[in-house]
Amino acid sequence: MAVPTQKPSSPHQKLEQIVILGLPSFLKRQDKEFSSKFQFLSPSESNLPLDQFLEAEAQNTQAAVCSAGFKISAEVLHHLPSLRLIVTVSAGLNHIDLSECRKRGISVANAGNIYSADVADLAVGMIIDVMRKISAGNRFVKTGLWPKQGNFPLGSKLGGKQVGIVGLGSIGVEVAKRLEAFGCKISYYSRKKKHFSSYTFHSNIHDLAFASDILVICCALTEQTRHMINREVLLALGKEGLIVNVARGAVIDEKELVRCLVQQKIAGAGLDVFEHEPHVPRELFGLDNVVVSPLLS
Repeated sequence: MAVPTQKPSSPHQKLEQIVILGLPSFLKRQDKEFSSKFQFLSPSESNLPLDQFLEAEAQNTQAAVCSAGFKISAEVLHHLPSLRLIVTVSAGLNHIDLSECRKRGISVANAGNIYSADVADLAVGMIIDVMRKISAGNRFVKTGLWPKQGNFPLGSKLGGKQVGIVGLGSIGVEVAKRLEAFGCKISYYSRKKKHFSSYTFHSNIHDLAFASDILVICCALTEQTRHMINREVLLALGKEGLIVNVARGAVIDEKELVRCLVQQKIAGAGLDVFEHEPHVPRELFGLDNVVVSPLLS
């Protein structure tokens, strides 16, 4: 984003406007750093409905900053006629109507690879949590069940497991690096074979799931990948299989995922994304083999 190099020459000079759409609270701390250069418009701090706020306050705004949780639809863009740039703090772009942006000549920028290492840490953390029953054990102790029920069931080790990575992009590569250190054997599914990688390539997602103990979802959400992880793929993963999703919720058919977990068709799941965020299927709340987290990327 182009940043003005000079402060306003007088207190009456108008600052460049940026509309803030659905940003997480930690980004609002940047307000002090940029307040001398930009005027931030935040619909979330107004009592007006979004469309009325944009009509009243943002007609001349040329830039918007948004989070992954805010959908930039054609309707939203209709209320921002002067918009020329959208910056999303996420790596994914599925929440932005890119077709409409092209029609309107609006440039779109994302966070690129900046979060890749952090998301990979989370993915590995979720795998260990589910396999070693860390969160479940924590609840067992804190709710006073240890003295009443005795020893807690043992977890399982990560070392030596077959891990299938769906989407060997920047996040998938970082996940693979971390899991190699545990002695895991890595394979992957992607649209094309990655010539930079020596990992085993599967051109069929079903075959990857069948060959894996753990399936880690790291791909982008597109029309092609929506519900790509369906019941058949989950059944191929099997009763001893674990799935972790740090991509987007709709890559997995969530209803089928819940059904397979409840029916013990797969061993467990680690999820920081869901199909209808922030709503999470209540069936997951009582399952000790499922670790959930709010969207962090």
